[in-house]
Amino acid sequence: MEYTVKERFLRYVQIDTQSDPLSTTFPSTEKQKDLARLLVQELQEAGIKDAEMDEHGYVYATIPATTAKQVPVICLCAHMDTASDCSGTNVKPIVHAAWDGKDIVLPDDSSQVISVKDHPYLADKKGHDIITASGATLLGADNKAGVAEIMDAARYLVQHPEIKHGAIRILFTPDEEVGRGVEHVNMEKLGAQFGYTMDGGELGSLEDETFSADGVQITIQGISVHPGAAKGKLVSAIKVAAEIVAELPKDILSPETTEDRQGFIHPVRIQGTVEKAAIDFIIRDFTVPELQGHEFYLRKIMDTIVQKHPGATATFKVTEQYRNMKEVLDKHPQVVAFAEEAIRRAGVEPLKMSIRGGTDGSRLSFMGLPCPNIFTGEMALHSKHEYISVQDMEKAVDTIIHLVQVWEEKS
Repeated sequence: MEYTVKERFLRYVQIDTQSDPLSTTFPSTEKQKDLARLLVQELQEAGIKDAEMDEHGYVYATIPATTAKQVPVICLCAHMDTASDCSGTNVKPIVHAAWDGKDIVLPDDSSQVISVKDHPYLADKKGHDIITASGATLLGADNKAGVAEIMDAARYLVQHPEIKHGAIRILFTPDEEVGRGVEHVNMEKLGAQFGYTMDGGELGSLEDETFSADGVQITIQGISVHPGAAKGKLVSAIKVAAEIVAELPKDILSPETTEDRQGFIHPVRIQGTVEKAAIDFIIRDFTVPELQGHEFYLRKIMDTIVQKHPGATATFKVTEQYRNMKEVLDKHPQVVAFAEEAIRRAGVEPLKMSIRGGTDGSRLSFMGLPCPNIFTGEMALHSKHEYISVQDMEKAVDTIIHLVQVWEEKS
């Protein structure tokens, strides 16, 4: 099979699609639509005539069924935006062909070195064609690898109508990285029964479990007085906020001290003045009771600190973000089982994993579209050290092609 995934990926990552967590618009940045328009054009040129971008920046397209069997409509989903953690402007992808196994020094900043020691997964990819950024930006493999893989698989399926499969819906989303990726998806228009996000990491990984996630905002109201006449009167909201953050445990319940199935409380933003300050947190764990336990603990810290500052008041606002998709997927075991079979047919051993994070599939699962997550090869996400193996991407394309056939065979 001749693949186009590498060339597509190199093309897509050079389009800046960084989303903005502070924006109130949807999508959060208009530039995400630049990639969406290109994808629509390429899909239409490939023969998928109904490809379109809607007013929210979503790309919808259909690969028609090639079988007379009644097969559930399957959705293939990937997100177009890149994270705000690291610049996505002027990405210069570099292909390290037949990589020699040595540490990769990135040319635009020689202090940026992708070392085998720090990236043990990379050590197994000697001889592969490894793509990195140049050292000044992230690469954008998260999730343009998934976009490129779906696009290549779509091209191949359209060109090979002898491959039997049911109707396939393609969905490319903006704003996944800011937690709003499926906020405006038209589920009726999408018209799929089951789905798969292509947004996983290492070769063979299949993720059927995510964190459950809430956002918490603590808002502190202080008392502002001219500092020259403030004795016994001024109550600084900034200092109260700082004390709350300082009271968080140092050795547990933080991203930097947890792993596997351990959850955390993570302050991600603090802003304000003497009179009023706000702290934004993300709260994560695999079960809702554990999530709520972390929130109870954080509220207790807030109450204790505020009581030490007479005149200060505080509010505690919880916003549900997403829930562990395993709650839904366990009711539809065939969705994961068929993906495992497809990965095996691609010549890869499936690796069942849990995500210490979320995907569009987390929310889609609770919107009526059970949706596990399949590997793309993207690694070292959200950083200048992001990298991907072309051969891993090609295996992901193979997996998609086998997946739609498995659904047809077993329907």
